[in-house]
Order: sequence, then C-alpha cells, then structure tokens
Amino acid sequence: MGFARTCSVALVGVEGVVVEVQADLEPGVAAFTLVGLPDKSLTESRDRVRAAVVNSGGEWPQKKLTVGLSPASVPKGGSGFDLAVACAVLGASERIDPRVLADIVMIGELGLDGRVRPVRGVLPAVLAAAEAGYEQVVVPECTAAEAALVPGVSVLGVRSLRQLIAVLTDEPVPEEDLAESGRPDPLMAGLNLPGAGLGTGLSGVGASEHDQRHDLADVVGQLSARTAIEVAAAGGHHTFLQGPPGAGKTMLAERMPSIMPRLSRAESLEVTAVHSVAGMLPPGKPLVDIPPFCAPHHSATMQSLVGGGKGLARPGAVSLAHRGVLFLDEAPEFSGHALDALRQPLESGYVVIARSAGVVRLPSRFLMLLAANPCPCGRFSLTGDSCDCSPNSIRRYQARLSGPLLDRVDLRVDVEPVTRSELTAQGARGESTQVVADRVRAARDRAAARLKGTPWRTNADVPGHELRSRWHAVPGAMAEAERGLERGFLTARGLDRVLRVAWTVADLAGHDRPDAGDVALALQLRTGVPRGVPMVVGARS
Repeated sequence: MGFARTCSVALVGVEGVVVEVQADLEPGVAAFTLVGLPDKSLTESRDRVRAAVVNSGGEWPQKKLTVGLSPASVPKGGSGFDLAVACAVLGASERIDPRVLADIVMIGELGLDGRVRPVRGVLPAVLAAAEAGYEQVVVPECTAAEAALVPGVSVLGVRSLRQLIAVLTDEPVPEEDLAESGRPDPLMAGLNLPGAGLGTGLSGVGASEHDQRHDLADVVGQLSARTAIEVAAAGGHHTFLQGPPGAGKTMLAERMPSIMPRLSRAESLEVTAVHSVAGMLPPGKPLVDIPPFCAPHHSATMQSLVGGGKGLARPGAVSLAHRGVLFLDEAPEFSGHALDALRQPLESGYVVIARSAGVVRLPSRFLMLLAANPCPCGRFSLTGDSCDCSPNSIRRYQARLSGPLLDRVDLRVDVEPVTRSELTAQGARGESTQVVADRVRAARDRAAARLKGTPWRTNADVPGHELRSRWHAVPGAMAEAERGLERGFLTARGLDRVLRVAWTVADLAGHDRPDAGDVALALQLRTGVPRGVPMVVGARS
C-alpha cells in the first residue's frame, strides 16, 4: 500500500481554502475514485491526470486508487487541482518521494500531453496558502509573476509535468518547446475569458499616470460637472449627471479614473485578486495598480451587476469596479431590481451572495457614476427645442431611479448642452487631467493625514456618527444644511453626506475645517439646487 499527500487551494469567491490532496493505493482491481465534494470539471480530472502522467513518461499504477480532497465539506470545482492530484498519485506510487510533496501547494490544470495550463484565481489562491503558513507554491509558468506578488512565498513556475517531476526528484530538467514567435501562446487560453473585458466595459482607461487619450482638457465647457467629478474623485463620492444627449456625460465619466490616485499596494492586491478570479487580468500585467473602470450595458441583469451564476457566485460588475469606478450610462434604462440591488454594496463596501453551494462575500467598494437624460427623448427643458414626451412619461422615466438609491448619491449635477461659442472657441481649453489629478492627490493626502490611525482612507468612507463627533465644521457652518433637514429637504443620511462632501471641498481648497462656503457648495452639489455659490473648487481660498 502507498500513500502520499500534497496541497492545493479551493476558491470560494475571492477567498481561498487550502485543501489537502491525498492519494492512497491498495491491491485490487484497477480503479480511480475521487472523493471530497468535487464538481463536474474536477471529476473529469481523472482522465486528464491519467493521460498526462502516461504522456509525461510516468507509469500509471494498476491498483485501486483513491484520491481524497480534505476538508470534504468544502465545495471544490475547477481544473486547478490537476497538478496536485497527479503529484499525489506519483508520490503514492513512489515515483516521487512523498516527504517532498507534503508542504508544497500546487495549482494548475494539466493537458493530456502533460503541459501545465494556467487557471484563474492564482493570486487569491497563493494569498490563502501564505496565510495558512505554506512557503512553497508550484504554479503554471505563465502565472508565476502573478503568484510572486505575494511576499514570503517561494514560487516555482513549470511548463509541464515532466519539468515538475524532474525538479522534485533532482533529475535534469527537460526543455519544453515555447510558442512560435509572433503567435499567441496556446497555454494562455485558460487565463483570460475571450471578450470578457469588452463584455463588461472593463478597459485600460487611466492605464498611464495621466492618460493622454482621455484628457479633461478635451471636455468643452461644463464647469459645474468638471467641479463635481473633481470633488467625487477627491473624496470617493457617488455622482449623478443628468443632461441631454451629447452634452459630455460619458466623456466626463471616462476621464474619472485618470484623475484618481493610483492604488496602494494593498488595494492593488485586492483588485488583482478579483480580476484574477474573473479571468480579466490585462495580458502581461499581473498587478492592477490603476483604478478599474467598469461600464456595463443597461441590459445587464442583477446577477451580472452584483455577482452570481451557477454554483458558487462569481464576481459581478460591482466587484470588478472595486477601488475604481462603476459607470451606469442611461441609468433609468437599467432594471429596477438591478439598480435597487446596488443599495447594500454602496453602504457596506461588499456583497454577500447566498447560494445552495455556499455563501460568498465579494469586495465592492467603488465610486458610482450615474448618467441619465432628463426625459425619454432627451430634449426636456432645452431652450429653443421641443420635447415630445408627455408629463406622465417624463415622470415615469425619472421615477425609475428610486429615492433610496438617489439618497445614497452625494453629488447631483445638471449637465448643460454645449453652446456654439464654447465649441468653436479657439484656445479656450479647460484644465488638463494632470492639473486636476495633482489637486485631487493633494486633497487625498490631506484626508489621509487627518484619518491616520483609523480604518478609513477617504471622506466618503467615514461613518456619519464618527464625522459628527470627531471632525466638526466651523461653528455655524452647518446651519443651512440643518434647516434643510428640519424642512424635509434632506434626510439624516443626506445631512451626513453633505458634511462628507464639505470636508472634501475643504481639502481641495486647503482649509483646515469646512466653512460656510464649503458647506454651501456641498449643499448645492448634493441637492442640485443653485445657491449662488461659484462652482469652482478653491475659488474662496
């Protein structure tokens, strides 16, 4: 009788559970039994592993073989266990010393010819292995850079099972043929879902420090809207842009990631883990260090927005936009159920999805940008133009965005149509992305210094009771906002959000505390009602 064990990782959402893969050989009729709550794709590994071992020069044991995945109560799926199963079988048959395998975590899919193919979710799997105390990890060669992002872990990238056997047995490591120059590596097919980035609107917007393709200077006019997205980027505030078609709402939204600061190391690992599980890591860039931009189509279902799918839930658009921007263009055209499902992640910063296969918690702390037309035809309230919509249709259209959802939006701005003089003016470009990004970064630094020693990093993260008790505005500055609460114009949540926005305006203006002018601008941005305050950040400093 032979026995060997090694380890792999089962992913539950973006969290990993280390699984011990055990192989036992006993005399009897040759059979291969896989136990431990595997799904269909994992059950099929029996045929893949057998063919890979034989085609790698190994001898398949003609005995009763039982492979157990422990703990058996955790659902396990995917093809990432193939490499661990193959090595456990080879250890039980004494082709590999079982003592060498015991403390190694192995992740990878096997082809029938023995090549090791990449799987999604390598980064969160290696993070789970490191947290469990493992120091050696074997992954496919093309995902070794992603696994190496985890500190304190020794990563071995292999291209084939033959190479791994040679390394574990101290034999000469054979060379494997690489993909021909100019042709895509076939092993990369399992790493990225075809068209997944395009399907969700995920793109490399803001991929450079100041994206030249999406410069704020290209936006004509729109002083109020430009101020709003600057405040939103500086404080992490949710924003609603309403205006006629062609006014520049989408242009402003696409330039939002460019003015946001780059992600910290911890934030980059969080975002990369989500994108790795979803199969959307940019090719050749294992670490996502820029705020992601996700713009799902208005026909997206609730499951595609918040996450779902068969079996254990997979990340949705709110998780793909974690630490970045979720842009919902034509927001009233989205399903009411889908929009209302955003309420919980907007407040908590994560999504909890319960399925029969288990409960998954996915991170979803994002900045939401809503864009909408004033009416179905888009011409309502335009000077010199006629609107074809009836009052009832306008009312129904605007009511598709529920009050509880809009109450969670910090900034509401009317985007006015661009005039002929603004569009044809020579040399009248607005501030560039670099200038605005520098101001945003300085405001973030002021907020970070004030919030040092707390679990919050931006003004939008601070709970209302903490804001009221620890960080006060100038005496009397909140009087107008408090009167709005008494008259019913603001809810208690709305009052807290006005104070959050006022702190962001003060950070941009360089003020130690929000004064009456900062609060007035915050109130104007919150309600969308003009209050005679210049829509220029820092104009009163």
